[in-house]
Amino acid sequence: MTEPRTRKLVVARLIVGDDRRVLISQRRADQSLPLQWEFPGGKVEPGEAPTAALARELAEELGVTAVVGRIWDVLFHAYPTFDLVMLVYVCRLAPGSAPPRAVEVADLAWVATTDLPGAWDILPADRPLVDRLVEEGPPA
Repeated sequence: MTEPRTRKLVVARLIVGDDRRVLISQRRADQSLPLQWEFPGGKVEPGEAPTAALARELAEELGVTAVVGRIWDVLFHAYPTFDLVMLVYVCRLAPGSAPPRAVEVADLAWVATTDLPGAWDILPADRPLVDRLVEEGPPA
């Protein structure tokens, strides 16, 4: 009998700027999948609502407050050692929020969706988002 695989629930935020570019962040060198780029997000802790996890992660990683919108996508990715389920929410920076800064990430970039493929080393779990953004453009 095989051991059941660990399943992690994470939230990601698709932060869309007024100019329709999206915000991506680079993982730190001391993390798994080092220096790859992703849509900012993180794990949902036990007993934590996904939207509360988003607010917490935004403050911790980017030092911002955001307005959380609707779920835009739900993704599944099987990494070698665990399964990942990702809820992707559309977010905008809250009025008066400080600009995003690299607090717990290596770097940040505002990127036009058409520039995402090929130019950025995007995490495997986030690549379907890149494909959808290129095809449909960022959500309104």
